[in-house]
Amino acid sequence: MTLNPILRTMKYETDGDLIRLTLDRPEVLNAVNYQVTLDLHRAAQAIHDDPKARVVLIRGNGRAFCTGIDLKELAAEETPHDYFYQWDHALRLLELSDKLVVCAIHGYALGGGLQLPLASDIRIATEDAVLGLPAAKEGFIPGLGTHRLPRYIGLGRAKRMALSGESIDGLESLRIGLVDYAVKPQEFDQEVEALTQRYLSLSSEGARQTKLMMSAYQDLPHGQFFEEYLHRQSISIASPDHDEAMNAFREKRDPNYNSRA
Repeated sequence: MTLNPILRTMKYETDGDLIRLTLDRPEVLNAVNYQVTLDLHRAAQAIHDDPKARVVLIRGNGRAFCTGIDLKELAAEETPHDYFYQWDHALRLLELSDKLVVCAIHGYALGGGLQLPLASDIRIATEDAVLGLPAAKEGFIPGLGTHRLPRYIGLGRAKRMALSGESIDGLESLRIGLVDYAVKPQEFDQEVEALTQRYLSLSSEGARQTKLMMSAYQDLPHGQFFEEYLHRQSISIASPDHDEAMNAFREKRDPNYNSRA
């Protein structure tokens, strides 16, 4: 039995094969203080270690997804250096987990509030969402958004966003590849649930191994990458999910991937 972690600044709910993680400091637009980094690290570790979950949905409670680092804490010099380690190690745990991570963005997704979606696999935003990395305007570096953002939108656009601190809306984010879906605000909840269920239905062992290949091994030389691919392909083909996919093909139906044991 997997126990949900005890968290002070977010909600962690298990719903069958799905984990719902909700940032829960709505009074400050889910700004990230040190406690949030500790909670996210605990949550990410639990997600990484969960043997049954297939998909994770990350949302923000209230009027915004997340406005990034808590500037009041930072200005008061109450942000320890460990903040930055805890935060990015949590993001890396999400990248290296074998769960498909869906991030739903509304309102603001700024700084760390954009870094978290960048460490996810699928990003859904409202058309009027505001996304940006304003850290340089505030005198510091926007974390490993400097590493992840260019992989999605190219180095030129990433430099412009990171150096200028400019924000863009959900529609422009979709156009340049920063998000995967841009939906109307009034349809946001419905679309998020529908897309989450879609990826849950698609989350075979092969899909999860594909995620691991694309997120964790993209910097390997070709030969090492190919060897890793052969290893993970053997895992995929030996899985019950592959058998189910082949049976579904023969029976001319959609596959039904059961909960993992």
